Amino acid sequence: MTEFILNDMVVSTALPPGMLLLDFIRYHQHLMGTKIGCREGDCGACTVMVGEIKEDKLVYSTATSCLMPIGNAKGKHIVTIEGLNVEGLNAVQQAFADEGATQCGFCTPGFIVSLAGFCINPATPAYPHAIDAMNGNICRCTGYKSIERAADRVNQMMQQRGGKDPLAFAADHNIIPSWFTGIKEKLGTLTVAKQTAPTNGSEKKLLAGGTDLYVQQHDTMPGENIDFLFDEAVLKGITPGGDECVMGASVTAADIAASPVFRTHFPDLDRYIKLVSSTPIRNMATLAGNFCNASPIGDFTIFFLALDAQVLLSSGVEKRKMPLRNFYPGYKKLNKAPHEFIEKISFRLPQAGSYFNFEKVCKRTYLDIASVNTAIHLQMNGDTIEDAGLAAGGVGPVPLFLKAGSNFLKGKKVEATVLDELLAIIQTEISPISDARGTAAYKRLLLNQLVRAHFRSLAQKPV
Repeated sequence: MTEFILNDMVVSTALPPGMLLLDFIRYHQHLMGTKIGCREGDCGACTVMVGEIKEDKLVYSTATSCLMPIGNAKGKHIVTIEGLNVEGLNAVQQAFADEGATQCGFCTPGFIVSLAGFCINPATPAYPHAIDAMNGNICRCTGYKSIERAADRVNQMMQQRGGKDPLAFAADHNIIPSWFTGIKEKLGTLTVAKQTAPTNGSEKKLLAGGTDLYVQQHDTMPGENIDFLFDEAVLKGITPGGDECVMGASVTAADIAASPVFRTHFPDLDRYIKLVSSTPIRNMATLAGNFCNASPIGDFTIFFLALDAQVLLSSGVEKRKMPLRNFYPGYKKLNKAPHEFIEKISFRLPQAGSYFNFEKVCKRTYLDIASVNTAIHLQMNGDTIEDAGLAAGGVGPVPLFLKAGSNFLKGKKVEATVLDELLAIIQTEISPISDARGTAAYKRLLLNQLVRAHFRSLAQKPV
């Protein structure tokens, strides 16, 4: 049985846990406010809030229910647009009405849920955060300016919160119904079996966030026999130790964005994260999922290839460690046995005298798949490069560690002639193809321009 709280009601179901939450909400609970749009996590019409207890605190995030199996809702609080109903319009809905921020109304529930999520987030409220909370929602009617004005109204109201409890403040100001304040205690009464990592020989399909598998295998995933790994404790956490950082395989992009470890060692982290998907997808997408997708343009794959990350593979009994740089023998192929899974990822944190940068270009500036992406990590000694890691995506059949280019940089000074030689070398390492994201010639040119951007950024920063 899968048990969780849906709005203000505990639900328990024997339906296949691989069923999508979107379908369960609409077709089995008959809550039609959550809309079916793209079914690929792009439009946000199906957005829900997900509440769970972390370190004895009830925290909420947003998720696209079209990519979330009900197995990942177990023991959590799922909030649809109906769960935000109060007497009359709630404060977020009223702001949308006052600013004319809705037209056909199809996308509106997702926007309201996302902005309500901003209101109960413990982070200090700010207008850019309100806008960012809705970055996974698409509207085809209003032109967004009216939605931005509504977000500004809501943010102005949130400036009154001060140090008050977010849930209590939101309930007092007609943003959420008052029963929200009792959810933490209610979640504590649910019976949730502890998830465990798979054992050797398991024939179940391994699933963490599901943001890729449910797009690629949308017809078969709901009926699969699944090991749900998203909430497995051993696969969570970001732990520094000396100059090394160890992460669980189910760490999400949102976990990385919020991590004090990453924020300390990657000063431009906010800019990098903004290039990676939308807020709801970041809340769901896991690091190991990005690696195991084996996409030639996986953003975090390129990021961690440059950092020479190591992956710890487990069969449930035996474990082995290998460089991420050795993980991709061919297109969509992985250097692992079918029963193995990634348990941990480790890498050496950038130290004093080192430089890291990530660049990405896609057909849209944000919220899109890369045409070409690239990351660089340089260990400097004054103006001399002691060690280098350069990676690129979209320019070959696998995520590429540019070995020849990286080796060439060792011992070199950061000079224009060195950069010209580097660009010539990396052109011999890549083999882009023409596709929907650009011609092969365009991708070659784009990689050169992005590598130039790495060095331009380096020249502007003290190391």
